[in-house]
Amino acid sequence: MESVIARLLNEFESGKISRRQLVQTLAMVAVGAPVASALAQSAAASPAAVAPAAPWKTVWLDHLSYQVSDYKRSVDFYTGLMGWTVNPGSDTGRQAALDINGIGGIIIRNGGAAGRDGPPRLPITGVINHISWGIEPWDTESVRSELTKRDLNPRVDTGSAEDIATSKFKSFHVRDPDGWDL
Repeated sequence: MESVIARLLNEFESGKISRRQLVQTLAMVAVGAPVASALAQSAAASPAAVAPAAPWKTVWLDHLSYQVSDYKRSVDFYTGLMGWTVNPGSDTGRQAALDINGIGGIIIRNGGAAGRDGPPRLPITGVINHISWGIEPWDTESVRSELTKRDLNPRVDTGSAEDIATSKFKSFHVRDPDGWDL
């Protein structure tokens, strides 16, 4: 753990990563340390095949997306308790994007009752809709090719496959082994 933190500090001090990326990555390291330790113990108990390393590295957490029973209530909760702010123009009446004090973002989506004509849904206590990771270096076709090579069936995040070539925001969705939408 110390070597990871030292490497991150060196990268920050040499200008290879921003302060935001440093803080986000340190947060992920802190959260991931217990998980990594448990995984290492599990791997030692039952060795598994190791996947080849990808040609990029994760450098920040872009945003989390939550589906909630009442998005306005959740937005009020996080803005009031945590001091997060609603990104200008992001509140659509069914969802809003919040800035987590400059270290990432959260999208809170309405997932409450069905339409007026449909039966009401059971209460939702909170569901992670998807997790978005930022990677470097980004080359749209290389990323698509690598994801396809790994049988991950990348799906364009917004718009059509043609739109990704002209869009400022480039993203693909894939599923992890447990079905999480990334």
